Amino acid sequence: MKRLEGKVAIVTGSSSGIGKAIALRFGEEGAKVVLTGRRFHLCEQVVAHIQGTGGEAHAIQVDISDEHQVNALIQQTVTRYGQLNILVNNAGIFGGGRLVDTDTQTFDEVMSTNLRGTFLCCRAVFQQMKQQKGGLIINMSSVAGVQAWAGTGIYSASKHGVMALTKSLADEGRAFNIKVSAICPAGVADELVDAAPEDILRSEKIDPFDIAETALYLAGLGPHAVVHQIIIDRLAADW
Repeated sequence: MKRLEGKVAIVTGSSSGIGKAIALRFGEEGAKVVLTGRRFHLCEQVVAHIQGTGGEAHAIQVDISDEHQVNALIQQTVTRYGQLNILVNNAGIFGGGRLVDTDTQTFDEVMSTNLRGTFLCCRAVFQQMKQQKGGLIINMSSVAGVQAWAGTGIYSASKHGVMALTKSLADEGRAFNIKVSAICPAGVADELVDAAPEDILRSEKIDPFDIAETALYLAGLGPHAVVHQIIIDRLAADW
């Protein structure tokens, strides 16, 4: 039997990179996967791949910083599949640089997606999982969510916020059998890290499927086990 057989999972930001890898692996392991992203045509390509290999998937275009769109995403998923077992909050953007050079609009955009979006998705999904008496929320943070460097100020601030949300929600969810975990990757071979100021050779970046395997590990834990935080560092990293 496949590890996620009978489970329903939402993966945000699943048009490419980490989100795409997680959606593909979840689909391979039997989950019914709902993909979301602003680049809807890329999400549809991932859906087609999952379906082409015998899996079940569906794409919904969502701006996770919009409360009404997030609530509609959860409602549509539950209406379609009858339940929601896993949420992976992966959608995120990089922005800014040194704080004195960062404009207010960029600050608002990063916080709106990375922190507000994670909050909105967690809140909406928590209500559904509470009714179901269980579920798993995986928030994609970053090593920048536990550290900070020059040039990463607002991105780090948003990811530190994600860590705080994760820890608080894990405590709140314990009484309802809702697990909440954070994955904190270092440089991953995706567009987000390509946009970052740090010069990392692509050959030295972490494969997105390594992150997907970590998410799959969290999703496959038994009912009495929970991992609150996993840091995945680059072998060549020095921080």
